Amino acid sequence: MNTNPRYVSWVAGLGFALGLNVSLALAAGGSVDADGKRTSRISDESVYHIDPKDFPQRPKPILELGNDFLGPGNIGRGWELPTGAVWQPSLVVFGTYRSALQSFDVGDEVFSEWANRADLFANLQLSGSERFLLGIRPLDKDGEFTSYRFRPDGAGTNEKGWNNQINAEIVSAFFEGDFSEIFPNLDPNDTRQLDYGFAVGRQQLLYQEGLLVNDSLDAIGVTRNTLLPKGGSDLQITFLFGWGDIHRHNNREIANNKLFGLNFAADYRASTLNADFFYVDDRNGTSDGFFWGLSDVRRVGHYNLSTRLLGSHALEEESDIVRDGVLLLAELSWVPAWTDNHVYVNGFLAIDEFTSAARGPATGGPLGRTGIQYRAVGLGRYGASLGNQAAQSFGGAFGYQWFIDPVVNQVIFELGFRKSTNDAVEEQDAIAGAISYRHVLGQHTVFQFDMFSSINFNRANSSGGRVELRVEF
Repeated sequence: MNTNPRYVSWVAGLGFALGLNVSLALAAGGSVDADGKRTSRISDESVYHIDPKDFPQRPKPILELGNDFLGPGNIGRGWELPTGAVWQPSLVVFGTYRSALQSFDVGDEVFSEWANRADLFANLQLSGSERFLLGIRPLDKDGEFTSYRFRPDGAGTNEKGWNNQINAEIVSAFFEGDFSEIFPNLDPNDTRQLDYGFAVGRQQLLYQEGLLVNDSLDAIGVTRNTLLPKGGSDLQITFLFGWGDIHRHNNREIANNKLFGLNFAADYRASTLNADFFYVDDRNGTSDGFFWGLSDVRRVGHYNLSTRLLGSHALEEESDIVRDGVLLLAELSWVPAWTDNHVYVNGFLAIDEFTSAARGPATGGPLGRTGIQYRAVGLGRYGASLGNQAAQSFGGAFGYQWFIDPVVNQVIFELGFRKSTNDAVEEQDAIAGAISYRHVLGQHTVFQFDMFSSINFNRANSSGGRVELRVEF
């Protein structure tokens, strides 16, 4: 029997994590009210009248021109184009401002800062399927955020003091639409199968929930909609070509790279299936890569099950932006009986070193969906306690999301672990716990508090905390 103290501590910590989450799930499943009745039971009393005064006012964006977004009242007549399409232009300007005080330590290094981020968008809606979108992020660039750093971690851009990243770079600028909706006169009876959706310009792409592609790049995509697969209800096939602003797995833009994609999405009675394939051509180097992902998302009784298998293959030389590897990720979640809460158990296995086809500067690595201790917060230098790179390891997260008030308050308790499969990278081995609390203030503001602590078995332990204020406008 192995009596190594680190081994005993690792097994004990894992057992505690499993036991605590099972106990939470079982305890949440027996909620009853003071009279012993199940609290989720639907009332037998009918509601004859709903008073509009009981509803909150519609939050207004920064600017609205034309029809109000999700507003009451009549809709303007619009203009009929020679093609037969009817456009009802409306402009909405909206955005998000995020500001956080945060600090965490990794070994002997401490990172403390006040970081800021702003996402601003102007959406010109022409019809239900056609629109122009323009977006900027004026407070961050290339993974660096406008911030004040209280504790430095080195020289250069990481010195103590102000880090000014104010800029006017456009992060989104695209037009999207549907060919059959722009030219309805070509098929007035809707029998010629002209349902081709398209988008062209700088746009945010998310494939395999961000594991395979999570980046804003210059691209054109064409989708064939409303195909009927055998035994299914819908099949979509998309061809994608990206020619610029492509960030590779190291979250950095690589000049003169081209991205080609072929994507399939099919809906069946029991599941949704996705198959995604990407090829990245490095015109100036030797980092060509082929990337693929397969997924199955389904309901199994009262449970939600998502299974994903992904792979990356270096077609020339392996490097930080493309390596050979396979990643398996499984996500299981459910709502405990008689509650509004949410329990999740997620796990991954990384064989060799899986790399994504494209990842934006603030997106971290591909393991962010495993849990809150793996994800990148997308603001400043605050790190993931268990890391998010998929290299020669396995791990998981066990979490309970408690909706104290379904609208105003919620808190997530999570325990996670990570274990290396290669002695050369054992510094990844860790068990960690985290808490994330959110509180809604009015209609536009969210307060969030995050804290984690990890026991690392081959390096110094780490911990961190952050307070964030998010304003939606």
